[in-house]
Amino acid sequence: MNLLGQPAYVGRHCGSNEYEVGKDVVSFYADALDDHHPLQSEYAPPLLYHSECYKFVGEWYLKNLFGNLHLQQDWRLFEPIRVGSRVRTRSTIIQRYRKRGRDIVLNETDVIDAEDGRLLVRGHTHQSFLPPKGEETGDDSYVVDEESAAKKKERPPFPTATGADLEPATTAIDERRCWMFSGPGRNYHTDREQAKKLGFPNIVVQGMMSTCFVSRVMQQEFGLGWLRGGEMSVKFTNVLWVDETVTTHAKVREEVREGTQTRVYCDVWVDKEEDGTKVLVGSASALREG
Repeated sequence: MNLLGQPAYVGRHCGSNEYEVGKDVVSFYADALDDHHPLQSEYAPPLLYHSECYKFVGEWYLKNLFGNLHLQQDWRLFEPIRVGSRVRTRSTIIQRYRKRGRDIVLNETDVIDAEDGRLLVRGHTHQSFLPPKGEETGDDSYVVDEESAAKKKERPPFPTATGADLEPATTAIDERRCWMFSGPGRNYHTDREQAKKLGFPNIVVQGMMSTCFVSRVMQQEFGLGWLRGGEMSVKFTNVLWVDETVTTHAKVREEVREGTQTRVYCDVWVDKEEDGTKVLVGSASALREG
């Protein structure tokens, strides 16, 4: 049922699905993200269901879609997703607030083991919407383009962490990768014409993709310590367009004892190869044995 435009209220259950975690699904993700980790023979990438919240947009998106943007994303990883298992998802609105003249809806989406009910992964998606101005905007200008994005207010220096650098990862993002990640339907993450309808001059790379790049770097360093106990909180600071290349970085901030293990906190960011523009900044942490 499409209820787009109906009240998005805190506490609203937006929907749920059940999936089998097949090897083919894991392989498709790995190809889409260039994320081929040895653990994938047993465990799925933790953000395999990165866009599950968007399966229910009719239940939690606001009516005015023109210029809507993904503002912030948080992930918490509790247990690995086993290949061959079945999982259930559930999506809920947990907060609404205003920030810088935009309306923000916060969606919480959980991935749960369908057999024993264990919580595996929890995602918090902060989606921002322009206030409604009637059915038509009456404005042919873009909400954001390369020029306006370049004029954004300068942010404080980042990173400020002074520890070791984790192994970075560089990825070129073409239309095929956008389709594999955000398809198969035509939308502003896969199709130029659809992007223009929502106020963008070109395909906007889905923000979730950058969070998956961060996950790749963290898992490469920490393995199961990322799948079981990993945390991420990131903000999207600039638009990433199709046909751009980015590098994902992580730098150790501090290490804190957590029981018999050590939690390693990192500054994380994704920047454009051409000019160093940061499209994502934030923090992530994982567990290290010993």
